[in-house]
Amino acid sequence: MCPAAVPATGRGRPALYCSRSCQAKAYRRRKQPPVPAAEQPTAAAPLHRRRQIAEALWRIAAERGLHAASLREVAAEAGVSLRAVQYHFTSKHRLLVDALRMLHAENERIARSRIRFDATDPRALLRAVLDEFLPVDAQRTTALRVFAAYYARSLTDPALAKVFLPDEQPLERLVAQLISAAQTDGRTAPGLDPWREADLLVSGAVGLGNDVLHGRRALEEVRRTLDYHLDKIFAGDPRTRR
Repeated sequence: MCPAAVPATGRGRPALYCSRSCQAKAYRRRKQPPVPAAEQPTAAAPLHRRRQIAEALWRIAAERGLHAASLREVAAEAGVSLRAVQYHFTSKHRLLVDALRMLHAENERIARSRIRFDATDPRALLRAVLDEFLPVDAQRTTALRVFAAYYARSLTDPALAKVFLPDEQPLERLVAQLISAAQTDGRTAPGLDPWREADLLVSGAVGLGNDVLHGRRALEEVRRTLDYHLDKIFAGDPRTRR
């Protein structure tokens, strides 16, 4: 039960525990049901099991919000025991943080496979990046609903906010780099500040995407609004002028 040495006894049966505290811990452990064999982690299983549990959290967050994602609810949704969830994530906060990081990684992987990089057409590339902030299909709709649930939770959870809203602002930085590269090639309108334009585009796309989720705006209407702003940014591109 602990690394302490078991004291030697001069008479009677040998001691099995170093203290009554360790003896009580052993008793409580024996009373707990063992983790089913199918849920015992193996060398190949942990990543699969963690992903299975994280996906259950995503579904609950998208449908009912993070306030409904208790460890028991997540375990039931994932089809595993509560002890399996606790083994892989140790706490509710760790589950929320790790599931968020896994969702970011999954979205980035899918976006990279979906966006065709073409350095000769920066406007189309930036347009494709902005589409990742819109509920264009089922995968992006679910992801945006989960992020909305995380945003609501981050308002009252400073520790989660540090993970959900990183200081580096990677999305804005990516968009600013694309605009800056186009500016260097003489494709943009004169006098632009790439970082300010990136701020407006990202915040606009995120806000408009949320309006689509709520049914306040149509997807095509939002896309026309984004195209309007992109046309202003790329006013120096000969193809845009034509």
